Amino acid sequence: MFGFAKNTFLRSFKSCLHAVRRCVLPVMLVLAAGLCGCAGQNNALPANAPTVTIGIDPFEPYCYMDGNGQYAGIDVDLATEAFTRLGYNVEFQEINWPDKDDLLQDGTVDCVWACFSMNGREDLYQWSGPYMSSRQVVAVRADSNIHELADLAGKRIGVQATTKAEGLFLGKIPSDLPAGQVSSYATTGDMFAALRKGYVDAICGHEALIAGWIGTETMAYRLLDESPLQTELGVAFAKGTHAELSLALTQTLEQMQYDGTMGRILEKYGIDAQKAMGGDENA
Repeated sequence: MFGFAKNTFLRSFKSCLHAVRRCVLPVMLVLAAGLCGCAGQNNALPANAPTVTIGIDPFEPYCYMDGNGQYAGIDVDLATEAFTRLGYNVEFQEINWPDKDDLLQDGTVDCVWACFSMNGREDLYQWSGPYMSSRQVVAVRADSNIHELADLAGKRIGVQATTKAEGLFLGKIPSDLPAGQVSSYATTGDMFAALRKGYVDAICGHEALIAGWIGTETMAYRLLDESPLQTELGVAFAKGTHAELSLALTQTLEQMQYDGTMGRILEKYGIDAQKAMGGDENA
């Protein structure tokens, strides 16, 4: 009888222990995420903390020089937060983009972080990420009868020269987009002027640029829900180098998604965080 009571007690004890674990583990994960967030907000690092040099190529709102002469933008904020959590100071160095591979190889910069697409380059670099998606979007006048990409068939499309949007609509980037008349412009402003004056029926470009312009005239334009192209952005280190750091950076960026830090940074710059972080299957 004593043995039966003992076994009953042990089973009850183990059941209670499992219940405690189930309750405590989620709390521990939340606390850990909170501690990571606090660590990121406290930018005070030891005087001897190492410095990581990041190669950048200005492209607003990912990276640009603000009115105080300081680098700002989505990638700047993400890089500063992530590397601070990892115990690194950050130094941003503007580079000539075609020279990025040589600068990575000779150690002038440790990585490049500049709205850099991983697609088709997966084997060329040691990557961290992807940390978000970059979307091309189509804008039309608010009263337009164009509501989806299929409606662009036979229409006049405005794009910015040398961009992914131009490559898409000129057929240089494979896609299922319908054929239309393509006009290339020097700037985003020129595209919107053409759309406003009726020279084109729609324009296409990077979401950050297009949404920024629409934000100032929300009653005049609207975006199509569908995206003609979506790519994954990553942080590139030289192939075969910084394996441990790139892995730690990937994990830190995932933590920043989990604790809401990345979403807050994206929304700060007018980017739809849900779509940019892969939360919308139809994006």
